[in-house]
Amino acid sequence: MLAILKKEINSFFASPIGYLVIAIFLLLNGLFLWVFKGEFNILDNGFADLSTFFLLAPWILIFLIPAVTMRSFSDEKKQGTLELLLTKPISKLQLVLGKYFGAFVLILIALLPTLLYVYTVYQLGNPTGNLDFGSTLGSYFGLLFLVAAYTAIGVYSSTISDNQIVAFIVAVFLCLFFYIGFEGVADITSSNLVEQLGMNAHYKSMSRGVLDTRDIIYFLSVTVLFIVLTKFNIKKQ
Repeated sequence: MLAILKKEINSFFASPIGYLVIAIFLLLNGLFLWVFKGEFNILDNGFADLSTFFLLAPWILIFLIPAVTMRSFSDEKKQGTLELLLTKPISKLQLVLGKYFGAFVLILIALLPTLLYVYTVYQLGNPTGNLDFGSTLGSYFGLLFLVAAYTAIGVYSSTISDNQIVAFIVAVFLCLFFYIGFEGVADITSSNLVEQLGMNAHYKSMSRGVLDTRDIIYFLSVTVLFIVLTKFNIKKQ
């Protein structure tokens, strides 16, 4: 599994993909949070918190993570190297996890520089240090679990077709559906139970700084579900 993970990381940074993902994520967040006027601008908001970043980041990641994962298996299938990988002395689960963690680590690298936002808002607070660290820490945990689920969905989508664009579109659709789709259905049916099936409800709960085991179990369940589905699709090859 580690060999596959290293191969994935190396392939990301051997091509412009890894650098582009990190640059685009930071550029979009930076523009909306510090430059463009509007509801996401921290300076216009008047409050020393990062709530706008944690509101914006999931939407950017909905498109960015599928762009990273779309080549995971679809590219292997297109080039005919998937059969070669399946003959290696590793299990199908190890192959899937290697691909999964390769993409997950890349997104984590993209998230690391955003810690500068925490320091900046900490310094901008009046008085200095007027920042709710509990809420900020909870929001980062929520974002990490959200990234884990998005990545699992993206890797699964890459097994559906050998066309990377198809894999990208399927991944974006599934991420959108799991993030806000259930919330839309809940509004129509007035069902709180349906809303709890969506990621947004659990993400917002963690963003309040409360690490509820139900939220953690939900994200882990979605992640494991799509990893198992990915393994099943590979097994059918």
